[in-house]
Amino acid sequence: MSEVQPIPGDFPRVTTYLCIDDANAAIDFYCRVLGATERMRMPMQNGKIAHAEIAIGDAVIMLADEAPEMGARSPRTIGGTPVVLYVYVEDVDDVFQKAVQAGSTELSGVEDKFYGDRSGEFEDPFGHRWSVATHVEDVSEEEMSRRMAQAMSG
Repeated sequence: MSEVQPIPGDFPRVTTYLCIDDANAAIDFYCRVLGATERMRMPMQNGKIAHAEIAIGDAVIMLADEAPEMGARSPRTIGGTPVVLYVYVEDVDDVFQKAVQAGSTELSGVEDKFYGDRSGEFEDPFGHRWSVATHVEDVSEEEMSRRMAQAMSG
């Protein structure tokens, strides 16, 4: 008998868990827009998702339909989210365009940032906020500090 690992080998140390109003549609959206792959889906008899897992690169995101009776509420139910998920992608312009075309709301358009990423932010149709980015320049800590001070002064 093998020994059970306290931290499963196929999970990162920190895993995001999203509560979503319409998890089935969200899984399809994340696969289509962000290139996620579905790891598993556990539907309930009513068709809602009790638990599902997707992977985006080496990240795992768990998700389920909201269950207010258990304290699990989606951004739609609570009126927004303070959380932004930051995802590196190969082509930020393409992914951002796909997100908007698939019903996301643009929060800030794609642009080159002082810290070396080209990024933009959107709210998906389910109320979750995402920053998608492509790293375009390696910036030293000193140069980043200089650029940040310049960006904040104007």
